[in-house]
Amino acid sequence: MTTIDEYVATLPELQRDLALRLLPLIETAFPGAGAVWHGHPVWSRGDRPGKDPVCFIKSYPSHLTFGLWHGQRVADPSGRLAPGSREMASVKLRDPGDLDPGLFGEWLAQAVRT
Repeated sequence: MTTIDEYVATLPELQRDLALRLLPLIETAFPGAGAVWHGHPVWSRGDRPGKDPVCFIKSYPSHLTFGLWHGQRVADPSGRLAPGSREMASVKLRDPGDLDPGLFGEWLAQAVRT
């Protein structure tokens, strides 16, 4: 199985830089809860990856996506979280300026409580 570190190491430079900035925020909210599930890093509440998923990162050619499984329950006055299927919401990160540690930390704090 691939680890999160191995996944990040394979990313193009921009996505790798974004992931390395994002991972400490996620690990603060969900320490030790991350694993690669369905080909990308996912942080879950359950005792195995994907049992009760909370958030994920996934690389695409032009961006890194950060998503929350119950992101539509998260208060987002910034309007940056785009709704997805079911209750999911995500944001596309294209450069380091897209990552606001305070905002992402608040989203993650809310995700811990949902």
